[in-house]
Amino acid sequence: MKELNSEQFQVYSTRIYQAIWLAILACLLMLFASAVSANQGNNQVATQDTAAIRSKVQEFLQVQTMGVPGKVSITVGQVEQHLRLQACSDLEAFLPAGSRAWGRTTVGIKCSQPAAWTIYVQARVNVTGQYLAAAVPLRQGHEIGEQDLMFLTGDLTTLPPSIITEKPLAIGQTVSSSIVSGSVIRQDMLRKPAAVKQGQSVRIISSGKGFSVSAEGQALANASEGQVVRAKTGNGSVISGIARNSGEVIVSF
Repeated sequence: MKELNSEQFQVYSTRIYQAIWLAILACLLMLFASAVSANQGNNQVATQDTAAIRSKVQEFLQVQTMGVPGKVSITVGQVEQHLRLQACSDLEAFLPAGSRAWGRTTVGIKCSQPAAWTIYVQARVNVTGQYLAAAVPLRQGHEIGEQDLMFLTGDLTTLPPSIITEKPLAIGQTVSSSIVSGSVIRQDMLRKPAAVKQGQSVRIISSGKGFSVSAEGQALANASEGQVVRAKTGNGSVISGIARNSGEVIVSF
């Protein structure tokens, strides 16, 4: 083996030391990177499962629509994925002010622990059921009988809020304005039958603290149960009272 002179030996030794130090430095960097990665993994916060949020909305709306006349169908909208909410063990659902579990709606979901946050999820509640419609043309003033009514089936959430779903709520009432055959019947289209009619003899009952008197009189207008009506007494006086189906006019003092 060729012997190295002192200068060559010094260069050779320097290179060996440099290689050793580079190897040591590489090992230290690898250990540091591993430690940082482990620390980041330990500090990472678990995020809320959006499927659990949608399930909570579904469950909440099912409870809210219990007892609704008809078949309920609930569709829950998607939850924004970019929100990255902290995981919550006790989700709470609520209806914001002005919302109801009917048609297009919004449900609030909030968390108190371990981090407080609130989000709002869009949903749709459809209710397929029967509602009353006119089986024949109904003229103004007509008193509704069972033969005047028929049931139609549809999504009740798309109809006016005053629709009628039970026949007894319509039978016996009178039509306030003409209704075309096949049209949905609403509560505001009907009025109660007259408890007293104009010109009808009525019993006027006046009562107050410690007294009650009655007298015969005559109704001056038509009035339904509970409405105010004017009546003329036997001596010609005109009073106002509450009409009753019994043919009485109640005057309270």
